[in-house]
Amino acid sequence: MAQFDVAQWPSGRAPGNGKLKSVWWLLGAAALSLLGSDVLGRQMGVGALGAGRGAGVALTFDDGPSSSTPELLALLARHGARATFFLTGERAQADPAAVQAMRAAGHQLESHGYTHRHALTLLPWAEWRHVRWHPEPQREDRSYRPPWGGHSPLTRLLTRAAGVRVALWDVESHDWTDRDPADLARQMLAQLRPGSVLLLHDGPATTLALLEHLLPALKERGLEAVTLKDVQPQRIGWAAGLERLKRMW
Repeated sequence: MAQFDVAQWPSGRAPGNGKLKSVWWLLGAAALSLLGSDVLGRQMGVGALGAGRGAGVALTFDDGPSSSTPELLALLARHGARATFFLTGERAQADPAAVQAMRAAGHQLESHGYTHRHALTLLPWAEWRHVRWHPEPQREDRSYRPPWGGHSPLTRLLTRAAGVRVALWDVESHDWTDRDPADLARQMLAQLRPGSVLLLHDGPATTLALLEHLLPALKERGLEAVTLKDVQPQRIGWAAGLERLKRMW
């Protein structure tokens, strides 16, 4: 069988090597883009809203409304606490009464996206619909919290185009786990400060038990549980982003 000598080709390379290299470059660029969007967008949160300068601490609840929403609202009312609910469009449209109850109680309503899906699982036009949905679309100061904080390479461009601000957090509750609620509350208290934004969830039974420990402890420290806007959240810069990255790892 005839053998081909690479040196016989004008480029000194066998045909197809250039195309293969281009494919590898494209794959590498795509991987870096995905990694960069996760590290900068979710883990560091650079440019997103984070902890604020207010005197209280912001309670924020993702994923609602849920079957636990009435009990959660009753608990907050009993402790005189206000909060911000990041709602998903599908669930909000399925339970408008719960959304109205949140609004009537004086809580802040924001977007958790139309569906509870990670941005990387959405095609660009689906993510556009996802980030545009908001429970109060007429407001100018709208915020959006990506599910799991997840970003695609297009997330920040799409949110800017939609006129919404990405809002993250600085203290996690881990209330989706089966850990002891009292221990989770103590862990949160050790991390928070005035102006902190606390990440909790509307749905898990652990959340309600955790709040029974957390809210009285906040009062003992002289910290009021307020909405996100009340703590005047600030954009996360590079220094704060690096600190956030260290806490994650």
